[in-house]
Amino acid sequence: MKILIKNGLLFSGDNDQKAIVQDILIDANGLIQEIGTNILYEDENVEIIDAKGKWIVPGFVDSHTHYDAEILASPGLKESARHGVTTIILGSCSVSAVFNSPEDTADSFTRVEAIPREVMLPLLEKEKTWNTPKQWKAYINTLPLGINVASFIGHSDIRMKAMGIKRSLLDNVSATKKEEQEMLQLLTAALDEGFIGLSTMDNPWDKMDGDRYWSHKTPSFYSSWKERKSLVELLRERDAILQGAPNLVTRVNAFNYMLASTGIFRKPLKTTMIAMMDLIGDRYIYPLIAFASRSINLLGNANFRMQSPPCPFTVYYDGVDSVMFEEFPSGEALRHLAKELDKRNLLITDPKFRDNFKKEIKKKFAPKVWHKDLSKAVIIDCPDKSLIGKNFYEMAKERNSHPVDVFLGTIITYDKKIRWTTTIANDQKEKYKDLYNFPYNLISFSDAVAHLNNMAFYNFPLKMIQTVQDSIDNGNPIMSMEKCIWRLTKEQGDWFNLDCGHITIGKIADLVLLNPENLNNVTENVELEPIIEFGNYARLVNRNEGVIARVLVGGKTIFKNENFVSGYGKSVKYGRFMEKTNV
Repeated sequence: MKILIKNGLLFSGDNDQKAIVQDILIDANGLIQEIGTNILYEDENVEIIDAKGKWIVPGFVDSHTHYDAEILASPGLKESARHGVTTIILGSCSVSAVFNSPEDTADSFTRVEAIPREVMLPLLEKEKTWNTPKQWKAYINTLPLGINVASFIGHSDIRMKAMGIKRSLLDNVSATKKEEQEMLQLLTAALDEGFIGLSTMDNPWDKMDGDRYWSHKTPSFYSSWKERKSLVELLRERDAILQGAPNLVTRVNAFNYMLASTGIFRKPLKTTMIAMMDLIGDRYIYPLIAFASRSINLLGNANFRMQSPPCPFTVYYDGVDSVMFEEFPSGEALRHLAKELDKRNLLITDPKFRDNFKKEIKKKFAPKVWHKDLSKAVIIDCPDKSLIGKNFYEMAKERNSHPVDVFLGTIITYDKKIRWTTTIANDQKEKYKDLYNFPYNLISFSDAVAHLNNMAFYNFPLKMIQTVQDSIDNGNPIMSMEKCIWRLTKEQGDWFNLDCGHITIGKIADLVLLNPENLNNVTENVELEPIIEFGNYARLVNRNEGVIARVLVGGKTIFKNENFVSGYGKSVKYGRFMEKTNV
């Protein structure tokens, strides 16, 4: 059946194309057949959708997710789809679920991305029949996909496969020439199947799960840039993309990613790195990274992009169950003993450990992502209800004690039953104009599905749209709405070499009807909702009732009136594996 959308304000995804009221005719194959005014089509096989007062925008692109496990159990990817995201990219941060055994794969994912191992491992053991990119893609294409899926191949994935998991996790052990050649062949196989590039990891926070290699860093961390050289050059040759995360403790090797992208006497390499934010605990890093990014692009003829979330970066912790504690030695020691609570609690009572914790947490000039300011850590749940709403500094003042002693004492008493929250970045809205308009970042980094109980940014496009619309309404526009939509759609589709993010004749109709009158319903609030297919495991989600009026993927409605259509994610396929387009 054809679909005719009438009288909507159309944002095509082009930055320089002014939004105007248009009709869109979508043919029975899901392609945009006609765009114009007053399109007339008298046929009983046409569904007419009245979009008066609504915006028609391209489906949003979420270019940094960890849906690698959830897609196997729940291929509708509902928490992204309900917010108008119609294309996601998985395989981020060096971890993908392609080459290795279920156990090796689960161990590389579940601790660092805070995905429950007790869910992911049995799921992989049940579903994983593939060991190559071709087989993985064939499997993905059998699923009733709700939205479109593109993928990086993970460097940890190929390094484990080529070297064996044990060798891939040893300090000062480089791949042999034979192993380097095998990694090159594995990357080639992925690129041949339309994977968009390679994701790598240099951050020491990223640790292995399981009993065999607990607390080892993920395999990509142990790889030198010399070992990666042939992989990087293959990406350059194939016009593919390098995604990476630098060492967030020292940060110096961020320049390795920038230099790899340069195009002086060679082809530039598309390179993207996480993440450019205005960190509360490290205010200087945002302008420094912005300056370096601009310089390497302009002076080094690079094609380098940071990734930037467009909203406050608020996180939620259960005790010390968070990757953020991996960034300083005392916190790392607590996380290492997460499976041995008696030993951990004994460590916490050690005066020497507490002294070290206090020194490390108050270091002013040490690089840090978490600000470690316990006056900004607010308790939101606890068996002792009298503590809810207080921060640890207030509690310390009441008890005439040190905030660290109070904090560590509550960990011994309540462990994961004490839940607290803090914002670590992007708290100053006056800086959003620079962030949103910076030409060398991608508005992304939702980290969807990672850290299921720690954060939720599934609706980040709507948060940016709301902020921009508020600025327009207040007479001090951050940017035009056309540019805002472009940044969330076509800009990313084009940069990642994907055929998405653009409403024009001949394109597949992946689009969203948005109700601008309800943008005030987009808030920073989060809720806990179960993932039914994950054994009802609860995760944080976003809700913005009435903002998304309808979502179409492949020319078919998947979501309207706050509900998914019948059979969504179960029996009907709407999305597709989205291969890298030829440049």
